[in-house]
Order: sequence, then structure tokens, then C-alpha cells
Amino acid sequence: MAVSDKQQNGEILAVRRADGESRTLAASLPRLVLEARRIAANVIHGLHGRRRAGAGESFWQYRRFVSGEPAQRVDWRRSARDDHLYVREQEWEAAHTVWIWPDRSPSMAFASRDARDSKLERGLIVAFALAELLVAGGERVGVPGLMNPTASRGVIDKMAQAMLHDDTTRASLPPSFVPSSLAEIVVLSDFWSPIPEITTMLAGLSASGAHGTLVQIVDPAEETFPYSGRVEFVEPEGGEKITAGRAESWANDYVTRVALHRDQIRAETNRLDWLFSTHTTSRSAAELLLFLHAGMAVSKGGGRSTVKVGLSA
Repeated sequence: MAVSDKQQNGEILAVRRADGESRTLAASLPRLVLEARRIAANVIHGLHGRRRAGAGESFWQYRRFVSGEPAQRVDWRRSARDDHLYVREQEWEAAHTVWIWPDRSPSMAFASRDARDSKLERGLIVAFALAELLVAGGERVGVPGLMNPTASRGVIDKMAQAMLHDDTTRASLPPSFVPSSLAEIVVLSDFWSPIPEITTMLAGLSASGAHGTLVQIVDPAEETFPYSGRVEFVEPEGGEKITAGRAESWANDYVTRVALHRDQIRAETNRLDWLFSTHTTSRSAAELLLFLHAGMAVSKGGGRSTVKVGLSA
């Protein structure tokens, strides 16, 4: 079948865009990995494992020996200090899986002069740092469609390598998959996708009973719309262009539509008992990391978290 000039030009543009994105990502990943590790090291973190008796390496507690138990379970040294027999119990760490999805689509590359990082860089830094904290706390971390869950201490390197060798289309939302009912899901994206696509994603991910958190990462310019005069806007993922003769006259309508978009996302996450927050790249990455880490710690204690650390929710 013959390929039209339009199709061929589209493929050339797509190849060039993919090539430029991959080179940029490859060049920046070492810095992002170091930044993620620095942030993770500065965040106070606790053990995520659910503490209960069972097979493990960490001492948990002594308890009284129960008649009928095997005698080899008695801790004779501890028992010699008392009139009772004691058993030394170990801690069972029930690691669960946390799926982390950092949006790497073209729209995430945007960065205005007021931003500390591009949305892509911020999403990757936080994804890497969160993975490092979770693995250190005994959890398994996976990336949907890209990396199987792992508890390896080299989780950041595994994530980075998986991304560097990923030749699939950079989707804005995670691929469809069925997480376990105990899984936790974190989606870091700008969430400028149409609401029907977001609700479909949420319905699929929550169908098994899994819980999760959506974080909308935005640039300061996407919050305030600081444009005036004649401005040409280019859609990064489709290439469509639109020109505003007096851009400042669009500001109120823009802010209203963004608020509506977020309200619709929040309504759906509230209905499913998920969390939704926004994070601006002019703020510290550590704030977002603290929010996510604290939220998971609270949710594992028996309820969803409403903790807010420097975020809008």
C-alpha cells in the first residue's frame, strides 16, 4: 500500500520527536537519579511493613510459651531470668506492591521560566525517590507495562534502564492492567487528558479493590495563564495550533475550565475512595514526596489519608 506524503511527514516528525525525547531523557536521567536519591535520603521514613508475628529476621517481642508448642521454640536465655517460659517472636513484614506511573508523554516536557524542573523531570525525580523509600521500607515497586514489581535496592537503576529501553508510545495515562486488591497505585501526570479517559482509567484500576493517588503535576504558567498580547499556542502531542489575539482576555475562562476539570477528577476519586492532589513545579519535590509517603503510611493503618504537605487538594 502506498504511503501518502502526509502520513510520511507525520512519521518523520514522530521519529524526530521520539529521537529528541529519548536523547534528552538519556542525558538527564543520571542527574535525576542523583537528585531522587538525595531527596529520598533527606525524607524521614519508617517501615511500611505491617507488623505481626511470623517468619522474618527482625525481633518483635517475647511472649509466654503455650502448652503444646514445640520445645525448641523456647528462648531459654530469656526464660532463665523469670519463672515462666518465653518464646522469641520475629516480625512478619507483609510487603505489598506499589505501582508508580510517571507520565512521560510530550506535554510533560513543558517548563516555564518560573519552574524548578520540567513536569517530566519532576515526575521522574519523585517517582524514583518514592520507589527508593518504599523498597527501603520493605515494599515492592513496579511500573505498569514497563517493570515488574521488585524489592531490589537498585530499584531506581532498574526503573531508569526500563525507561531508556522503552520504545513504545509515550502515553499520558497508565496502560490497562489488573492490580491486586491490596496494591497501591500512584499516577504522576499533568492529567490534561479528557475526563472520559481519566474516568475509564480509574474504573479499570479500582475494579479489583486497589487504592491509589493521582497527582496532577503542573507548571506555574498552567496555573496562572500569564500570557498577554498575540500568542500562538501549540498542542504538544498533536501539533495543533491556536492563536490568541489578546491572550489576557482568555485568562478567566481558562482558570474556570481548569477548576472544572479538577472538580470532575476529584469527584471521581472521592467516589472511589482514592486521593487527588495538585503539585506545581515551582515548589519543592520533597513536599510532594512527603505527601505521598505520609499518605501511604496512614492508608495502611486502616483508612485513606487526608494529609496535605504543601499541596493543593
